[in-house]
Amino acid sequence: MSFKQKKKWIITSEFDQDKIDLLSKELNVSPLFVKLCLNRGLDTKEAIEHFINPDESWFHDPFLFYDMEKAIERITSAIETGEKITIYGDYDADGVTSTAILYETIEAMGGNVEYFIPNRFVEGYGPNIEAFDKFLTNDTSLIITVDNGVAGHDAIHYIQDKGVDVIVTDHHELPGTLPDAYAIIHPNHPNGNYPFKDLSGAGVALKVATALLGAFPAELLDLAAIGTIADLVSLKDENRAIVNFGLKVIRQTQRIGILSLFDALSVSLKEIDETTIGFKIAPPINAIGRIENASPVVELLTTFDEERASEIAVLLESKNKERKILVSDIFTEAMAQLAEQENAYVNILSKENWHPGVLGIVASKIINETGKPTIILNIDSETGEAKGSGRSIKAFNLFEHCNDVRGLFKHFGGHHMAAGMTLPVENISVLHEALNEAAKTIQETTDFFEEIEIEEECEIADISLEAIKEIDFLKPFGTDNPRPAFLFENVHPVESRAIGVDHAHLKLKVSQPNAQLDIIAFNYGEKAEALKSDSSISVVGTLEINEWNGNKKPQLQLMDLQFQDAVIIDKRTSELKKSDFSIKHATYIFFNQKNYSKYSKYVTKESQATLIDNIKDAENFKVNTPSVLVDCPDSFDLLKNTLQGNEEYELYCIFYADENNYLLGMPSREHFTKLYKFLAKHKNIDLKEKGSLLAKYLNFDKSILKFIIRVFLEAGFVTIEGGLLNINVEVKKMDVAETQVYKQRKEKIEVEEMLVYSSFNELTKLLKSLNQIKVEQ
Repeated sequence: MSFKQKKKWIITSEFDQDKIDLLSKELNVSPLFVKLCLNRGLDTKEAIEHFINPDESWFHDPFLFYDMEKAIERITSAIETGEKITIYGDYDADGVTSTAILYETIEAMGGNVEYFIPNRFVEGYGPNIEAFDKFLTNDTSLIITVDNGVAGHDAIHYIQDKGVDVIVTDHHELPGTLPDAYAIIHPNHPNGNYPFKDLSGAGVALKVATALLGAFPAELLDLAAIGTIADLVSLKDENRAIVNFGLKVIRQTQRIGILSLFDALSVSLKEIDETTIGFKIAPPINAIGRIENASPVVELLTTFDEERASEIAVLLESKNKERKILVSDIFTEAMAQLAEQENAYVNILSKENWHPGVLGIVASKIINETGKPTIILNIDSETGEAKGSGRSIKAFNLFEHCNDVRGLFKHFGGHHMAAGMTLPVENISVLHEALNEAAKTIQETTDFFEEIEIEEECEIADISLEAIKEIDFLKPFGTDNPRPAFLFENVHPVESRAIGVDHAHLKLKVSQPNAQLDIIAFNYGEKAEALKSDSSISVVGTLEINEWNGNKKPQLQLMDLQFQDAVIIDKRTSELKKSDFSIKHATYIFFNQKNYSKYSKYVTKESQATLIDNIKDAENFKVNTPSVLVDCPDSFDLLKNTLQGNEEYELYCIFYADENNYLLGMPSREHFTKLYKFLAKHKNIDLKEKGSLLAKYLNFDKSILKFIIRVFLEAGFVTIEGGLLNINVEVKKMDVAETQVYKQRKEKIEVEEMLVYSSFNELTKLLKSLNQIKVEQ
């Protein structure tokens, strides 16, 4: 994990202090809370009070929708005459909750109603001719689409020609030409005047239900809130009211399916808020649709059978676990491919047998890791096509740039931040080249970073439980009303440990003078060791109250961090163990051939090992992973050339010294004299047979004896022929300290002294000086 900045931190505008003070006094709230309100355009006492206290007046008249009256008359007629009505839904959380809302409403009114959830891998998204054709066999005479339909021209035209009416209820982007449906209920209908344009599919379904029932169905707000939160639509205006009141309904729910799901997921009703729904409830609801048919979710949400509800809830939990494994496996394989694209501006990664239902999630994870727009594709070798999903950053409009090369795709659609696509395999490289060129051009004039908007820079001492409770007045948080992000600069890690399954997450404590703050960081487990280094950091995150065993304290949920200095991690040891090779997604650097041959096999499959034993290899070495320096190089030059240009990632220092040159030191002049005198009196010494005896007789360490003999060989003092050692009587006088062997050992000792036996501060200074490492700002 690189510590180089990949996200751009933007601190929002400052406001007039007099206005802040005035509103703070009028509302009896802190200046910090007022600043958060001003960031949301709430600049009067009345606007703030209205925002934090939604009421029933926030819900608009459903008959303000274009075609609503026509649609309600047709549905009511079908109910009264017993016509078969089929709700045609979608496989995501918004789609299944939309389906459940209208299915439950029409059934409660006595309608003859069924629902159909298309399979992502069979019918795909939206109206499908083959699926509609099946409805003819069950006497369906009215189809109501929910959370889809505005792009289903062909299927709608086909089925209406067969005498079946189609009412479209949708919220997705409208095409230039609308389908010829019986009625189209859409908040952005070109002929309509509905006052709020950003309803989810479930929100639109709720409005249809309200119009059908002639009264507001508060009991359906739980489903509408789940769909609204899961679909990441704007949490302003009517959506804010839907979620605000919907969460209250959920906390008191008697809906068997929701209770069963909460039980399967070990979620308590008292902890329910928009975050719980978004991160604990929506993922298992979405997961089954990513892997197989999502119809059981609608059954779960509408059933009165407790046993069946429990079975489905367990199924959803199981599918979510399966989804997590798929994402993890594909993410690992995709990250391994990144080494081949380290200089790319856009990541495009592809492989056979990647599950197409989770590729968007993987793309998002890789963006978080690299800060670059990312497309993940599954290759179908039988069709020769690649199908997948892309995710982007604010600076790069993925839809626009893909649309510029639309001819490369067989199918394509999306928006600024996301896209789905199918294209021939041979077009992948052409697409990559085109997107790279577009991104390169943008980067020349724009900061090419994912952005984090920071609402306030704080000191740890400013944060209290009372301050966080005030922040929560702004809930529910979501799109267009994000949970406020706060910046804490130049804090020092006090405690750092990896937690959770596979140690994927991080528990951290940071300090400033006279104050400490707990931090929880999801998917930052790999940073745990780096945060034990002597580096100050700056952190950005959202504040929450953490309760444990009845104790409450402020906690920051991390969004991003920056190291203010190079990250050097001390792992020095006198004995190599298998556990020393367990760091994932790292490059293990060996400077010694013997150590490389012996230990490289222990490096995990997610990492790689390389041998650098000469200056040329060191100069050519480039890495885009953390580096682990396993053993000691022979010279500072070798280390310097290895490090330079590779300062972006963590540096783990093991520096195993198997020869112990420093501890043995340099032999004295007496050592050289003693051996020389012995050789002058003894001829034809068989080193293989007598070497150990010779070392023992002279009271030399064997490695010292070998070293002196190598010096003598270079100086010409001795010869070795046929394994027999003899003195060379004809040699000219020479200072042994001038031999390369002698100089090399002397430098090895200096290297070991600094790398192995120095203090951590001394080691850090040395490595920074060798690499000319600059502090990251």
